[in-house]
Parts: sequence; C-alpha cells; structure tokens
Amino acid sequence: MTAPDDLSVLWTHEWARADWTRRDTLDGLARGGLAALLGGAGLGLSSRAVHAADDDVVRIGYLPITDAAALLVAHAKGYFEEAGLKVAEPTPVRSWSALVEGFAAGKFNLAHLLKPIPVWMRYNNKFPVKVLAWAHTNGSGIVVGGRSGITDFKGLAGKRVAVPYWYSMHNVVLQYALRESGVTPVIRGDAGPGECALQILPPPEMPAALAAGKVDGYIVAEPFNALGEIKAGARMLRFTGDIWKNHPCCVVVAHERTTVERPEWTGKAIDAIVRAQAYASANKEAVARLISKDGRGYLPMAADVVVKAMTDYGPAYAASGAIRHADWAASRIDFQPWPYPSATRLIVEAMGRTVVEGDATFLNGLDPDFVARDLVDDRFVAASLKRFPDAFPGSGPDRTETLSL
Repeated sequence: MTAPDDLSVLWTHEWARADWTRRDTLDGLARGGLAALLGGAGLGLSSRAVHAADDDVVRIGYLPITDAAALLVAHAKGYFEEAGLKVAEPTPVRSWSALVEGFAAGKFNLAHLLKPIPVWMRYNNKFPVKVLAWAHTNGSGIVVGGRSGITDFKGLAGKRVAVPYWYSMHNVVLQYALRESGVTPVIRGDAGPGECALQILPPPEMPAALAAGKVDGYIVAEPFNALGEIKAGARMLRFTGDIWKNHPCCVVVAHERTTVERPEWTGKAIDAIVRAQAYASANKEAVARLISKDGRGYLPMAADVVVKAMTDYGPAYAASGAIRHADWAASRIDFQPWPYPSATRLIVEAMGRTVVEGDATFLNGLDPDFVARDLVDDRFVAASLKRFPDAFPGSGPDRTETLSL
C-alpha cells in the first residue's frame, strides 16, 4: 500500500498545485453562498462578467475524473472542430466548488456538473443554468479500508465517510443505501450508535485520507476508487450503478442565455459530445489510455489506473459483494446522452430526503415534473441523435428507474 504522503505525489502537476487556500470560501457555495460569493467578487448574477466566456470558442471546465470523458474525447478527437467550432484547451480544476464558481463566473461556457448541482443552482440561487445532456452513466463507487471488515452498509454505523459535495449523486445514493440499511446519515463530528458521519472532501484528497485512517470510506467518481484500490489499500464496497441501474451522474451544462441566443453553436457542441460518447462507449480502454497522463494528460493518473476505472467490472467484484445485480448487465462506467425525465424526477424527490449542510428549504414544494421540464433542454441532444441515428438507437423518451440495495 502506498503511504499517504506518496499519494500526494500524484498531484504535483502545476495545475493541481494551484492556490487552494480559498477552499473554505468555495465550499461555502454548497451552503447556499453562490450569489453572495459572486456578488462579493463583482460578479453578480446579472453581471456581464457572468457571460464573459460566451464567445465563439468552446471553453470547457472539468474535474480530472472519468465523468468528464465525453468532453475530453470530443476535444481530443477533434469533434468540436469537425462540427465547425473553435475550442480552447480544457481547464482542469480540483474541486466541485471551484468548477461551480468558474462556470457561474463565466470562465467556462461548457462544463460537466453532478446532476443535483444544477438543481441547487437554478432553484436555490436562481442561476440560469440549463442541462443539455447526460455526460455518462454509473462511474462511481464506495470504497472502504481493505482491513476494515466492513462488508455492507450496516457496517458503516459508527463510521465516517467522505462525499465530494453535498449536492451530488454520491450523497443521494449513499444516503439511500444507509437508510435502507437502518443507518442514519448525520453531518457532525462523530457518529453515534446507528449513525454514519458524513463530511466533504475534494476527490483528490480521498485516497490519502483513507490510507491515513482519517475516514473509514469514501464515495466518489472514478478514477479515485480505482486509485484507492491500487494505491491506498481500499476495497470496493459497492458500485453505485449496482444500486441505481444506469443512473446519471454528471450532466453537460451551459448558461441558459447560450441556448437562447446561440442555438446553432449549442447544437454543434452537443453534436460533438454525442459523437464522443458513442466513441467512448465502444472504446473504453482506448479512451482510458487517451485521457490518462500517459496519453493526452487530461487526468494525472497513470493509464493502468484509468483503464481499471473504466473497464474492471469482473467476477471478482460479484464474489466480494460489490456487484449484487449481475443481471443488470451494467458497466463500471458507460455513456448515454439522453436526459431521461424519470431520472430527473427521482433525483429531485431523493434530494428532499437527503441530509445536506446549510439551508435546503428551496426543495420544499419543488415539483419534480416541473424541474424535468424547466431545468433540462433536450432539444439539442434530440436533434443530434437524429443526425447520428446509429450512436444510441432506442434512446428516449423515458424509462422506468430501478433502485435496489
């Protein structure tokens, strides 16, 4: 097992060694501070600065995780240029708070965000974000210490688990699993009997925290689960895609103004992303190598880590209990752009039952059917799927969601 200090070596790239002393401020975003933060920076929600990136160049912000693969592949394979767009080198950031801030401030005009984040941005902070497509499906898991003896979610009682963001699919799925197992999720220093204490950690810090015993487990996007397994002695407890079948995780977002004022630009961008998802779905190992530090370097992890993160869903996981629904024929990660309304409705309902830090009263009375219509603009992905009919045949218009612990 790699020592905790050695794990930090994976993050010595210049872009990962930026000044993160502002983390407390950024994490304030997840406590409802978006409008205040932007206002204090001279970037009020009505400011032209919010739209600074709305030019002809595709400006992508992303976390260095496999959730961003569609955006990264579209850039690497030249799909944006083939669609007639100019594109800048994608900008990596280290935390969800930083990505939200950058997108809200207009630094990026295209980004991937965890599906609950746009719900929070639009209805709590009144920020005009639009979901244009899903970025991928599945792609996350919960890992625990390899010697912890924890074999199921009941075993997390009295333990501490890290999540990447309060408004995340990870927090939603984890708390569903805990409640179904008779464990109460709490947000405070220590967990009492029958409770599991949750805390926020940026994904890059999770493997080292687990190796050092600062947390008993973490739930996050890949490749940080694979990295934990390889470098930090972690053991996969459960894949999220084995709890919620082919669930959405990250979605592709843009400012609503972009979709209204530049529909042709938006359509071309989604064309590139649909093509990238089709390629990624059929070529996962090649994509893993492409985006790894041994390829184009979008992610700072070695190819073997990213390949495991995108392809390893074998019988050993079924034997260990990490996969309990083999009949679902799921994958560790997959790609599908159509934004099923049924999933949006379920996310909104689940968010109302999910414990978060800060004021979540905006969820009271929030109609899931309204959110599915108002937050998501599926015109562009629908048109793209017609232009590329072989990419994802049979997508839409809706489906039945399957959750089972």
